[in-house]
Amino acid sequence: MRPNIISQTDGTMLFIIACSIILLLLVTVAMIYFCIKYSRKNHPVAENIHGNTTLEVTWTVLPTILVMVMFFYGYMGFKNLRDIPADAYTVKVTGQMWKWTFEYPETKKKSDTLYVPVGKDIKMEIHANDVNHSFFIPALRVKEDAVPGRTNYLWFNAEKEGRYDIACAEYCGMNHSYMYAVLMVIPQQKFDDWVKVTPAADTTKKATDSLKTTGKDSLKTSAPVVDTTKKEVKQVPDATKKEETKKDSVKK
Repeated sequence: MRPNIISQTDGTMLFIIACSIILLLLVTVAMIYFCIKYSRKNHPVAENIHGNTTLEVTWTVLPTILVMVMFFYGYMGFKNLRDIPADAYTVKVTGQMWKWTFEYPETKKKSDTLYVPVGKDIKMEIHANDVNHSFFIPALRVKEDAVPGRTNYLWFNAEKEGRYDIACAEYCGMNHSYMYAVLMVIPQQKFDDWVKVTPAADTTKKATDSLKTTGKDSLKTSAPVVDTTKKEVKQVPDATKKEETKKDSVKK
């Protein structure tokens, strides 16, 4: 059975933090000890300190072992993240300024909320329509960039039902901080009913500018073009026509 991504990532992070704390304490204690031992009060006459081969080998070998262990755990986690299960259910996700759109290839259904069955391996095909985005589900410890003209992948298995946040972890423009979506983890039967029985209406047709500061689309700042060359032209009466009318009236 393949390791759980959440526990594997958390375990690696906790191991690194624990090693860092232990090394910090060792260095701090050693520094305080030497400050006291070789102070002017306890050691008034200075003397040369000769090297200690055992100590030098120890502080070279132990950090090397620690770094290799960290690398091993990190590599195993990375390998698990990139090795997508063959039977994973595929969902296409597209990032654009500033929202996520999810498409289910089997039914061509689209939604701005990601619905997945609990306990099922899910493969995300990640695309971008405009600029670089980053598809990030913090609760599941998965993140992958969305790059225009390229398809990236990630997978996850949500083991608990619930509602989780989806964010964009790559600055992508003015409304980047508003680029959130929702992941709904639901039972398999409920998911089947939603993806197959519910009419495949496109629920993603919404205004892309979610930052409504004036009640209008704050991105549309350009005013309509007005043709200032079209001015009202006043008709000047023809003077020759006036003279002809005068002559006709005299003859009569």
